[in-house]
Amino acid sequence: MAVINCPKCKKKISDKAKTCEHCQLDLTVLDADKIASLKRVSVVAKSQQLMNHSFIAMLLFCGGFLFLYSQDAQPGTWQYVVSIASAVLGFILYLITRVRLILIKRNRS
Repeated sequence: MAVINCPKCKKKISDKAKTCEHCQLDLTVLDADKIASLKRVSVVAKSQQLMNHSFIAMLLFCGGFLFLYSQDAQPGTWQYVVSIASAVLGFILYLITRVRLILIKRNRS
């Protein structure tokens, strides 16, 4: 008896199981086309999740700069530190998320 990953939820299940106990996927009716379709859906869902993370990171980045210049925060104040930290954190998270998206798209082809 071997342990495999469920094609839908990617959790560990027995290779002898007829249904996944996590997502209730019926494994007896799966063929190669259905497994490929489930993998494509999973990649699209992961890509969409990363796009949402990218959007949040961009909002954090832009929000930091907008707050910095709209409030005319002076160096040394807590507003200045928070706005710079927000902009830097947003920029770094945006770059990391974009790299992850590129890697997912590269693995798809």
